[in-house]
Amino acid sequence: MSEQQLIQLAERFLDAWNTQDVEKVVACYTEDLIYWDPNTRGQIRTQQALGRYLAKLFAAWKMHWSLRQAHPFKDANGAAFRWHATFQRADGGKILECDGMDFVLLDGGKVKHNEVYFDRTILASLLGQ
Repeated sequence: MSEQQLIQLAERFLDAWNTQDVEKVVACYTEDLIYWDPNTRGQIRTQQALGRYLAKLFAAWKMHWSLRQAHPFKDANGAAFRWHATFQRADGGKILECDGMDFVLLDGGKVKHNEVYFDRTILASLLGQ
């Protein structure tokens, strides 16, 4: 996969996440996925489990991601995607901005392994902490 193809894939991936539509996001992943972010308390390993997690996440938060940079891996089976995001509680209020990164491995144009990295403490003021 070329760098341009990876950038297009990353943009489609983030566009799906920006819809906050569980089915659209889950469709970006293989059935035997591995997903982890600072909120999951461990790995998520199936599309069904990811769908349950996303339903709760999307019910609680309004989020939007924008791609900043894509750094393809040498063997072109994945990339590190740097992004900028906004977070807001679903019931409104303050909007916070955050930068982070996804580490992604691909299989047939779908995400097989996704690790998300960002400073979760940024969200503390929205969590009432």
